[in-house]
Amino acid sequence: MKITHEKYDIIGDIHGHADVLEKLLCKLDYEKLNGVWRHPEGRKVVFLGDFIDRGPAIPQTLRTVKAMVDAGEALAIMGNHEYNALLYHTRGADGELLRRRLPKNVHQHAATLAQFWDCREEWDGYLAWFATLPLWLDLGGLRAVHANWDDRLVGGNPGWQFLNPELLRRSVIKDGPEFEHCETLMKGTEADLPEGFFFTDKEDIVRTRVRLKWWLAAAGRTYNQLCMPESDTVPHVIVPETVHTLCPGYAADAPPLFFGHYWLPFEGKAELLAPNVACLDYSVAKDGPLTAYRWDGEQTLDARKMVFAREGK
Repeated sequence: MKITHEKYDIIGDIHGHADVLEKLLCKLDYEKLNGVWRHPEGRKVVFLGDFIDRGPAIPQTLRTVKAMVDAGEALAIMGNHEYNALLYHTRGADGELLRRRLPKNVHQHAATLAQFWDCREEWDGYLAWFATLPLWLDLGGLRAVHANWDDRLVGGNPGWQFLNPELLRRSVIKDGPEFEHCETLMKGTEADLPEGFFFTDKEDIVRTRVRLKWWLAAAGRTYNQLCMPESDTVPHVIVPETVHTLCPGYAADAPPLFFGHYWLPFEGKAELLAPNVACLDYSVAKDGPLTAYRWDGEQTLDARKMVFAREGK
């Protein structure tokens, strides 16, 4: 889908923080008219996914986002939490749920189910809406994906920009192309650490695989340089060639790219990852700011154009 509109406000992971979203929209000069947030100068929003789970106002978040999309005031892509929700509530051909009700999975989705306890019909409508969301957007002047833009996957599988029931079912078959496609675009690229090495993630889980800074070319770099998030326990060992294809880097002359997902630390300001790459997830669910980038058609991004809103601040 190509859109010639040249003024977008791209917003990162919301996770049910509807009040913060409305505060951010106000800071971006949007106004609520007839139940829909609109910009008086015709700007549009691009939402980067992860609308649900964790936060205190998930139904209101979905009502706000979907109303804007339905009215043509916004575009939205699928995040891994919407994808996981579809798997959680869908059965495969064998009758088994595509996402097992393991304690971790139940805990992750608990806030959403609790808040829709008395309005299951509305929740079913949102599940149906999730299934219509694209996995990426290429609008010509800018690109958006939830976690990881991969030219090989996007260019090689243009028909998989949208999930269909068969693609959804096959996406849980590990080592299959559908699994790689969905895992990479919505959850990021990972690599095994050398034997004996590990790191502790943001939830204090010990891991022997690391998420890669996929926008950097892996060739000549170490696991420590490519690890996301950064960790002193990840070794300063050059990655093997098998990692190079997983992490080829994002081209310097490619259109500006926006994504979320990665819970970057916020220390009073945000920074670009490259002149044409911006992550807009600064952990609103962990008391960080909800973040937007005000894009006006520029191909070289400017960190000063990031806009922030926080709970109670």
